[in-house]
Amino acid sequence: MKKILHLVTLAFKQVTRHRLRTLLTLAGVATGMFLFTAVETMQSSLRIATEVSAGDTTLVVYRENRFCPLTSRLPEHYLAEIRRIEGVREAIPIQIVVNNCGASLDVIAFRGVPPGDLEKYNPDLEILSGSFDDWIARGDAALIGENFAARRGLKAGDQFEAVGVRVSVAGIVRSSQAQDNNVAYVHLPFLQQASRFGLGTVTQFNVRVDSADQLESVAEKIDTIFASDTDPTDTRPEKAFFAQTAQDLIDIIRFTRWIGFGAVLAVLGLVANALLLVARGRVKENAILQTLGFPRLSVGVLMVWEGILLGFLGGILGSGIAALFFHFNRFTFGNEGLTLALIPSVEVTLNGLLLAVALGLLASIWPAWVACRNPIVSSLRQG
Repeated sequence: MKKILHLVTLAFKQVTRHRLRTLLTLAGVATGMFLFTAVETMQSSLRIATEVSAGDTTLVVYRENRFCPLTSRLPEHYLAEIRRIEGVREAIPIQIVVNNCGASLDVIAFRGVPPGDLEKYNPDLEILSGSFDDWIARGDAALIGENFAARRGLKAGDQFEAVGVRVSVAGIVRSSQAQDNNVAYVHLPFLQQASRFGLGTVTQFNVRVDSADQLESVAEKIDTIFASDTDPTDTRPEKAFFAQTAQDLIDIIRFTRWIGFGAVLAVLGLVANALLLVARGRVKENAILQTLGFPRLSVGVLMVWEGILLGFLGGILGSGIAALFFHFNRFTFGNEGLTLALIPSVEVTLNGLLLAVALGLLASIWPAWVACRNPIVSSLRQG
């Protein structure tokens, strides 16, 4: 262990010895790991939004053959029939108004819901600031998701206007449901009139069932009931609804995997090239170390530790900056009223750091072999 610590200490001194070269290498590694962590953050957020789990019990009832909240119109009186279906635990009508139905980085989404039903439908809704009672009491009040509020710089008591709807912020909320953190909840009658949809018409119904294995059966029953109505429905699990409706957005994010792959290769090549230059420039020094009693293996291991240190330091910079970047900017992709917040996670950041260390280790193997393969005499003559 003592020998390893000595090698690590010596490797650190070698890395800091040529500061300009080390700084340029670290800048390249950090850039590559920033790109990789950014891509993984997008991929992770997409998995959370689309992968169905055993705990998912939400259905979305939408107007058949409609692709945007502006075109999906359903009678509000459907609610009573939906609630009577066996397996339905709770249902809520929702009016959605958005500023853009296409893929966008800045989506403003209002969700109009009956004020008396929101707390019952979503009991996990946590008030971070402001008051739920203030929202109930005031017709033009809004409960803003924490990501929405951070992106717009809003706090309780502020007023803002978008899509022709002006509201007063009654509170900032947080929810385990990702969509809730990116929208503004307002009173259903207020939004119906403000958006000129008219009372009695909603965009969709969100339905909670008793268990995940009832999703398909309940969805089939709902669509069967309204199949012959003037406004037939298309009912799907919430995450499946997101996956199909936001397909263009999902395709764009999935394409970024190639960027992450390219960043990994760039880091690997950069560290390997830097260490090869070091190995070729330190031929005489390595020979002197062997003369002083360093085995060839120790000379190679020293080079390996340099690669690991470069990967570790560059990984900390790149992954850390990426996490801070997404934390403070709160980017949100949106498509057809659905939102996908790009939220950094500790797991993604640590994975980026571990990958950087692994790349540093892998990139140092060949330079380590180059550094330790020559005999002492030939190395001294070459130097």
